[in-house]
Parts: sequence; C-alpha cells; structure tokens
Amino acid sequence: MSTRDTPEQIGDLPKIGRPATSALLAIGVTTLEQVAAMGEAALLALHGVGPKAVRILRVALEQQGRRLGV
Repeated sequence: MSTRDTPEQIGDLPKIGRPATSALLAIGVTTLEQVAAMGEAALLALHGVGPKAVRILRVALEQQGRRLGV
C-alpha cells in the first residue's frame, strides 16, 4: 500500500502524516492506547515515524493523562 492510499487519520490517533500513519497501520496500531504501550525508541524505529510524529503523539497522550511506555 502506498502512503497515498493511507487515510490521513485513523482511530483516535492525531494527524501525524501519512508515512507515520502507514507505519503504525502496518504493525496493527490504530489507537492512542496502543501507542502508549510503545516506547519512543520503538516508534522511532518504524520507517516513516520521525521526531515530529512522536512529539505529536506524546502531546496527544499527555492530554489524556497518559505517556509513552519505556
């Protein structure tokens, strides 16, 4: 699937860009709860997920009183 075929936003995830969204979809992650279980290093290891996407996800989690796993 090309990133053009990836929805701009999935589940309750914030808009993080199609490459990052595609990377999360590829491993079955579609919710902030699933992201919260991951660590920053695991997210950054995904092709298409960069520091900006991680920062957006971290802010979205903090707004819900959660944080990234270790």
